[in-house]
Amino acid sequence: MIRLELDRKTGDIRAKEPEDVSSLQNGHYGIMKKGIITLKPEETLYILDIRNGKAFDESGNTYTFNDVASLFLKQKKILARYLTYKDWRDKGLVLRHMDEVEEHYGRMTPKQYKKSEFKFDSYSLDGLFFPDDLQTVIDDEATAKDLYEKYWFGQFGTYKAAHRGKIGKLDVYETLFLMKHGALRLKNAKRDDVWDAACERIKFFEDMYAVYEDWRLLGYVMKTGFKFGTHFRIYFPGASPIREGDEWMHSKHVVHVFSRKSKMLISEWARTIRVAHSVKKTFILSIPGKKLEIKVNRKKPRLDFLLYHRKRDGIETPKDGKPKYLMLSLTEDEYIGGEELAEALFECKHYGLELIMAIADRESSVTYYAIKRIDLPGSEYEYFEIEWVQP
Repeated sequence: MIRLELDRKTGDIRAKEPEDVSSLQNGHYGIMKKGIITLKPEETLYILDIRNGKAFDESGNTYTFNDVASLFLKQKKILARYLTYKDWRDKGLVLRHMDEVEEHYGRMTPKQYKKSEFKFDSYSLDGLFFPDDLQTVIDDEATAKDLYEKYWFGQFGTYKAAHRGKIGKLDVYETLFLMKHGALRLKNAKRDDVWDAACERIKFFEDMYAVYEDWRLLGYVMKTGFKFGTHFRIYFPGASPIREGDEWMHSKHVVHVFSRKSKMLISEWARTIRVAHSVKKTFILSIPGKKLEIKVNRKKPRLDFLLYHRKRDGIETPKDGKPKYLMLSLTEDEYIGGEELAEALFECKHYGLELIMAIADRESSVTYYAIKRIDLPGSEYEYFEIEWVQP
């Protein structure tokens, strides 16, 4: 049994017996000072729950798990933090409270993406805009076919059967992009008319279009991600809709736009990522807007824990290594905002670590998503690859 002593005046929880102190120190629990270990709430709850610990106050009264937890209910998401703490610990790994964060660890390694740029021949493009459908039709067969085969704008003929039909169909993003960058003229609308129609129909359309335009100007091809539960699917520079033999080019990445003005239910977030992974596509998250420059306050961190991970000959610990990730603890029934996530990712960047979102579901099982920053040359925005991981 590990004996813990509770100071009711300060709320501090300590281990003082030499045998207990030695056991906790070897397990990388708490902060040692003058032979006494002081524990954080999550550590205390874990010891009571898993390590056969007992907590007593100065009068000898016994405190159960709920007695101790009730002392910290004013702290945000105390149970979510405990459940994610417990799961990481149960996997044989070490994590520490953000009180111990240093200025910079430098373990972040952004994923490098290809550098390119948008190139487009001079065209005379005329089309008819269908406002109820948010699509444009180009009925000049030669032009529509050339636009599709050379630059993969729109859909000529029928999807995956371009020979069936003679018209080209542009979605609203392609329409606006070509009106701005490709001299497309509409017989029945101006660019502002199309923009207003899209903004009325599509929530956060301004952010959606900004992401589309950013990737397109960098030479990437953006098409609808509807079938995969995301906003766009993406093809790298040089991609073409023209088949090579009998093979159709499949996208390997999808992009989801998360406006800073919006909030998303965590269960929807997880479902979207899982759908992408189930079809073997890399999930890219976009949080549009200028790159953040916010003040990071070590005394009031946005994140919950420093995470140590595995190495070839064992596990990383505070004694012989550096943390690899920062953890954000969540539950499946809460919402996360785009601004909140953007700030958490900036905090990770500040410390030179990558982010892991740990989501505790209603059965207290924890799912982990690792979020890696992307280096997209020429972009003013920030993008992230998200991968489901099993620590």
